[in-house]
Amino acid sequence: MKRRIFISIFSVFLLVGSIYAQENKVKKANEEFDSYDYIDARKIYLSVVKDGYESAQVFEKLGDTYYFNSEYTEANKWYEKLVNNYPNQVKPEYYFRSAQTLKSVGQYEKSKAMMEKFKASSPSNLANNQLSNWQSFEDLTNSQNEKFKVTNITSEMSGSDFGPSFYGDKIVFASSSINTEGSKVHDWNGLPYLDLFEAEIGEDGNLSNVKSLKGDINSPYHESSAVFTKDGQTVYFTRNNYIDGKKKRGKKRLVSLKIYKATKNDDGTWNNVQELPFNDDSYSVAHPALNQEETRLYFSSNMEGTIGLSDIWYVDIHKNGSYGTPINMGSEINTEERETFPFISDNNTLFFSSDGHVGLGGLDIFKVSDNDLDHKEIINLGLPINSNQDDFGFIVKEQEKIGYLSSNRDGNNGSSSDDIYLITENCNLVIYGAITDSNTGNPLDGSLVYLIDENNEVISQQVTNANGNYEFEKNINCENQYIVRASNDEKEYEPQEQLVMTPEGSMMLQVDLALTPPDCPVNDLGCRLDLQPIYFDFDKHNIRPDAEVELAKILQAMKQYPQLNIHIESHTDSRGNDEYNMQLSERRAKSTLEWLVDKGIDRKRLSSKGYGESQLINNCSNGVNCSEEAHQLNRRSMFIIK
Repeated sequence: MKRRIFISIFSVFLLVGSIYAQENKVKKANEEFDSYDYIDARKIYLSVVKDGYESAQVFEKLGDTYYFNSEYTEANKWYEKLVNNYPNQVKPEYYFRSAQTLKSVGQYEKSKAMMEKFKASSPSNLANNQLSNWQSFEDLTNSQNEKFKVTNITSEMSGSDFGPSFYGDKIVFASSSINTEGSKVHDWNGLPYLDLFEAEIGEDGNLSNVKSLKGDINSPYHESSAVFTKDGQTVYFTRNNYIDGKKKRGKKRLVSLKIYKATKNDDGTWNNVQELPFNDDSYSVAHPALNQEETRLYFSSNMEGTIGLSDIWYVDIHKNGSYGTPINMGSEINTEERETFPFISDNNTLFFSSDGHVGLGGLDIFKVSDNDLDHKEIINLGLPINSNQDDFGFIVKEQEKIGYLSSNRDGNNGSSSDDIYLITENCNLVIYGAITDSNTGNPLDGSLVYLIDENNEVISQQVTNANGNYEFEKNINCENQYIVRASNDEKEYEPQEQLVMTPEGSMMLQVDLALTPPDCPVNDLGCRLDLQPIYFDFDKHNIRPDAEVELAKILQAMKQYPQLNIHIESHTDSRGNDEYNMQLSERRAKSTLEWLVDKGIDRKRLSSKGYGESQLINNCSNGVNCSEEAHQLNRRSMFIIK
């Protein structure tokens, strides 16, 4: 490992996939749940609910009529009623749809809670595999993270270039490649001492127009690893123990590192350089990093209390500008070796470099969530972020999906100099598939296929070709949730959808959907409304409250469509003698008919017949020992359109 002038080096970047605003809004499909002209199911269900009748199935269907037309505000209302009123009857897909609609209306906490219910009820749909705390060397070397692309952007420079930091829309970094006026040459390598430089960031992430920071920051000795406040007016930076034109040495005659603070003048130069009060000639303090609130300064040091060669520490920055007592971040982060170059991301994630945790060789970059300091999970970022050399000085803008790190992995012209590397997301995904008939397997040309992001926004849509094929290759992010939804209104197929979790890197993802053809004849009211039989208590013929829900559907349909005529068939279970059961079934048929007549339906439009126990739907015949639940299925009335 090459000799370094500074303590060591820093941490990585996690590109958190952010969802960009999508260009295409989902278009309102057909206003009806089905495309049949004969009956509008939504209106029937709404009328049923208006009259005070409800069931889990009614709320499911009502929610679906809005959900599949992307009317999420209305869909949310009915799914919420389903979950709240019938918690024991909620199918997994309705937890998912409820979560999606809640997100669409801005209720993110409720959406998150609903998604947890979905995961619990259907865990195979969302596998969340993460790296464990401690990974073996073999695991790391055999695991290449295809999500990231790492490119050397200072390879043409002759010296060491490392420790980048964001400075507004620019980058500031330390370099010995550029010989500034009056700079001294280091005895170790014949190169100039390190100074701080600023550079513009191009659209491709590369650096240009490199200039030395002006003012009193750069001295005849080393400066490196700076961090700037968000207003760009204050900088904390690392320097050799040098101030007011004098270089100081500690007890062992070594020139230590210290953190200094400077402020910006109106002309853009830096002055008022001040040493921070927790520095000391006897130990080094280096590589500052600020949290997002700028209330805490992180750094690396070998001060008293350090566990290893150097540890990650922090001090609180008080409102009056003073500093608290340095606090060691503890043995979960710090080891007996080197921990250095801390960085706090916009998401409040701590990144740092270490050669004490299990890594690929030299310094590796690690991350740990700083939200819960009592439960730290240390994660090695793996290849290609890390290499078998020193990797450090990492910074990232997560929302912009761009980051930088320092490494000596490639060297420069055969040397072991540090270079700065650009990190970009290497994501090249294609989602494709075929839409077919679920009964025949034949392709369905002319089907409309939507690609929907995690915010329920349609980001792309296609019409399938003659072979039923589609393909999406734009606007797809890695490690994100999408829905592929297909429909074929012209041929009256039921819409289908599938949840997709995109992986890292480049991949072709095949998502085939089989649409269910319409199996309800146009004149089949029972099928269109998904009518359920109404059930009776043992030896009773009165209409139960749950039966009224189904009868209410028929009532509303017959009110809306005067041409409908209904025949009622009623049945009993096998208990009791055959003649008595025949009479009981007649009473059940009549009570069903009279319920509708009492609600205003003309008797001439209704007919009824009892069948006793002659048409059992299971094996619970005379002498067979069956449960009450099994017998219940036979005590029913059913409806047929005449």
